[in-house]
Amino acid sequence: QVRLVESGGGLVQAGGSLTLSCSASGEVLSFNIMGWYRQAPGKQRELVATMSTRDKINYADSVKGRFTISRHNRDDKVSLQMKGLEPDDTAVYYCNLVQGIQNYWGRGTRVTVSS
Repeated sequence: QVRLVESGGGLVQAGGSLTLSCSASGEVLSFNIMGWYRQAPGKQRELVATMSTRDKINYADSVKGRFTISRHNRDDKVSLQMKGLEPDDTAVYYCNLVQGIQNYWGRGTRVTVSS
């Protein structure tokens, strides 16, 4: 089992910045993909960004150039630096870890961007 704990959400004005962090603990394998998904009210959960332990990165088109994902493999942590936040970025952000056929989720952290 793997446990994911997110932190860093909050309320910010449009144009502002926030950094989300996620720590993984438990049976974390040496190769995995960690990342962030988000779910806005009334919408489906969607990819934000992912990064593998081999540094392969994937961003949603809507966040390219504004968000930066980074990893601290030694500590099994992943961060998401968000700049130029827009009201459409308002959502609950979930940390995700995939290793083999295992897929884990955190409980989520809320990000609210006011206009």
